Amino acid sequence: MTLTEVCAAITPADQAAMARAQEKWSRVGKPLGSLGLLEDMVVRMAGIFGTEDFSIAKKAVVPFCADNGVVAEGVTQTGQEVTAAVAGNMARRASSVCRMAKVAGAEVYPVDIGMAYEVDHPGIAQKCIRRGGTGNFVKELAMTRAEAEEAILVGVETAQLLCGRGVKLLAMGEMGIGNTTTSAAVLSVLLERSPAEMTGRGAGLSDEGLARKVKAIETALARHQPDKSDTLDVLSKVGGFDLAGLCGLVLGAAYCRVSVLLDGLISCAAALLAVNLCPAAGDYILASHLSAEPAGWPVLNALGVKPLLQAGMRLGEGTGAVAVMPILDMAMVVYNGDTFDDLQIEAYTPQSEGF
Repeated sequence: MTLTEVCAAITPADQAAMARAQEKWSRVGKPLGSLGLLEDMVVRMAGIFGTEDFSIAKKAVVPFCADNGVVAEGVTQTGQEVTAAVAGNMARRASSVCRMAKVAGAEVYPVDIGMAYEVDHPGIAQKCIRRGGTGNFVKELAMTRAEAEEAILVGVETAQLLCGRGVKLLAMGEMGIGNTTTSAAVLSVLLERSPAEMTGRGAGLSDEGLARKVKAIETALARHQPDKSDTLDVLSKVGGFDLAGLCGLVLGAAYCRVSVLLDGLISCAAALLAVNLCPAAGDYILASHLSAEPAGWPVLNALGVKPLLQAGMRLGEGTGAVAVMPILDMAMVVYNGDTFDDLQIEAYTPQSEGF
């Protein structure tokens, strides 16, 4: 299946199912709207699944692992060997996201989509587009247009694989030294903001390191002139393989009509790429938390979603997304719980707008 065919097959969320879910919430034995954003997310998921009666019991987090040539510009505190080290821990189910996912009852499905160093372990899916990672976008294109499309389709196929196993909630994750730089570059283009506005310290850069990071993005944008209206152009010029895979995961989730849960800045940038390719895919996105990076709010606002958590998280791997899974499970328990009739008490009625 081609990328064009995937996008053409994606349809908007089911508004009638959302209305039925909202009506079901009104019968649950509690004050109207009292779970706030949790209720909104359940309603949103009803629209995604096309029914007010659904389950998200089977969950998976998909960390796409890739390296970025721009690290040669001194934009990170560590080298590319760290990507492989953390990916190896994911493969052995020993990384931070794996430990959190165990508590949340979620499968971890790491994918090597373009790391500099191979991790030879059965616990990681081998889908490497280019061994060595992307090019240094300060001096050359990050990847070819064909590679960008290929990487997106890896994400689509990964979503299809997991959905075929019965997964109903997909969480986005990543591991790739330098990927806050690629994300900031992509968002500078898509949101029409300066690199200085979009760029943060990532995993703890000094003032000098931050200045190098901003300069690298400014140089790349001036050199390559990415076209905002052409998503593959932006991705291939200043993106990363992990971003491309995550973009495809959003499209694949929408194609399969399941929910996809954002993590932090990298996944949000990837989701915005996906929505630019296929606006209807935006209906399938749920936001977990607000990234500590400066582009956190601007990209969530552009996607039209609100985060459940504001915890200053910046770990990556999909940890923010996994952190909200138990909260969503709690919301589902209440949603499917006792009604006013069951409790034999008089139902609440709306007294003012929003209640």
